[in-house]
Amino acid sequence: MNVSSTHTPDVPREGRRLVLLRHAKAEPGSDPVPDADRPLALRGRKQAGRVGSALTAAHLVPDLALVSSALRTRQTWDLAAAHLPSRESITVDVRDELYAASVKDVLELVRGAADDVTTVLVVGHEPTMAATAAYLAAPGSDDAALAQVRVGVPTATYSVLHAEDLPWSRWGKNSATLVRVGRPS
Repeated sequence: MNVSSTHTPDVPREGRRLVLLRHAKAEPGSDPVPDADRPLALRGRKQAGRVGSALTAAHLVPDLALVSSALRTRQTWDLAAAHLPSRESITVDVRDELYAASVKDVLELVRGAADDVTTVLVVGHEPTMAATAAYLAAPGSDDAALAQVRVGVPTATYSVLHAEDLPWSRWGKNSATLVRVGRPS
């Protein structure tokens, strides 16, 4: 499935939006470098910048960014954020628990978002980012996007979920509409 299509479905601007981003392409693992310390590859650095531009174009600039403490996720955030307007107004929370997070762990962090936060971005790892999107996706979600998250997503891919009148504290299974899956070309 090609998730880098040029067509961008409209993402509702009202309500709450959750963006689940798999980090950009990292260097392959090698001894003695621990997995959490793997940096982005050159290709990944380019991908991350394009993700930031794509999020800006789609009006998905987060109020809160929850970022795994792994080097590649922090680098993905830094390079993407350089392309976001008003970067200084975004609350960034780097979390160790996102490195080996389960869907439950991600949801616990998302549920802790303040009521005035309308867009949360989570920068994390596979298979958790896709699994979280699939878990949250309610009936009426985009069929192609749902098919993609069910099999996993490539690096630098983001899933967008939307809920109109649901506070963050009540997000759970089948509670949001999976609007799209995007990957800048």
